[in-house]
Amino acid sequence: MKTIIVADDHPITLNGIKSYVENLGYQVIKTCQNGSDAYQSIVELNPDGVILDLNMPIINGLEVLEKVRTTDKSIKIILYTMYHEKSFLNKAINLGVNGYLLKDFALEELSTCLQKISLDQNWFSPKLEDTLIIKKHDTEIEKILTLTASEKKILSLIAKDKNTKTIAELLFISEKTVEKHRSNIIKKLGLPNERNVLQRFALQNQIPE
Repeated sequence: MKTIIVADDHPITLNGIKSYVENLGYQVIKTCQNGSDAYQSIVELNPDGVILDLNMPIINGLEVLEKVRTTDKSIKIILYTMYHEKSFLNKAINLGVNGYLLKDFALEELSTCLQKISLDQNWFSPKLEDTLIIKKHDTEIEKILTLTASEKKILSLIAKDKNTKTIAELLFISEKTVEKHRSNIIKKLGLPNERNVLQRFALQNQIPE
């Protein structure tokens, strides 16, 4: 395995993984900051391997994996995530992932993972045995992944007890736009339209920014 595409919506993490992978002797032929760009790049460039953050804008890493696997079983795909829920690992395995890492240990274990999958061996972080747990709010986290980047940002600010006026000022948008986002978030998450429902949800769940 020689050519690799790396996708992560956080530039610092993206550049860090790119540099690390290149230092291991692999060629990073493209970096992407959203799932849609990652999928199109995979189709156009046909890399040997792909390293994907699970949580990305437009389409997430699991959706990229699923789309790729409908037409190509040979590309080696590694997913890494901040989430410790077992449901994501199970779904990734069912979709044909080759490697699966937790974000906290990604750089620490990426070298071993790449070596193993280059030998046609699937590799899953040993840390998973210690950290993976089944949580009753798995479904809530899956719903969070359907939110747009703007909606996630607003939800994270709501978790910090910011009101509509403050959010509008911080994001340089109108209060009306914030309220529209609030309404869309409530619908996507399947929540009752009642006072403080988003704040309660945000406090009970880990909201990526």
